[in-house]
Amino acid sequence: MTDQIPQTPIDPASSRAALRREKIAARQALPASAHRAASMAVCHHLGEFLLARPAGMIAFCMPMRAEVDCRALIERLLQAGWQAAMPVVRALNAPMEFRAWWPAAPMGVDPYGIPVPATHRCRDPDVVLLPLVAFDAAGYRLGYGGGYFDRTLAAMSARPLSIGVGFDLGAVADLHPQPHDIPLDLIATESGIRSIHHP
Repeated sequence: MTDQIPQTPIDPASSRAALRREKIAARQALPASAHRAASMAVCHHLGEFLLARPAGMIAFCMPMRAEVDCRALIERLLQAGWQAAMPVVRALNAPMEFRAWWPAAPMGVDPYGIPVPATHRCRDPDVVLLPLVAFDAAGYRLGYGGGYFDRTLAAMSARPLSIGVGFDLGAVADLHPQPHDIPLDLIATESGIRSIHHP
């Protein structure tokens, strides 16, 4: 009888960190033309979906590490009567606040060096666009590991429509969500917008 090799338990933090590095590298490796075409497709799908809804407040993030750049889409929404905001980290490991954004808004940087509006705090958004590093079919997202979006959504009195924004290359079978992870309502990629059916 052979000895069985004990199974080493998977460390969620290290496996997520490895997946994060892999998916960011894959995104950054996209040729400029392919990245531009995929980004335009994502924003086209989002525009069709959002412009069919009543105008409201939408929050989005300044693109970093080859994320989808949603600024042109947001400008279209502003012209259609929407208002826009960006989430801002005020304190480490705390919920973010939302500040008004428009194309000529004064900008500063947050504690992580990310450009954010140097404007006034505004009301909570009706729709939030969340950047995706990776995502699964159950609507769970992998971000940059700080947990800020989950913390912010959990603290909001009225849950906004949460839309993950990314590329098809970020899809994985199962992210093995942690207890604090909050699933998205929709996921937008260059293939289209998929609804998440929560149990």
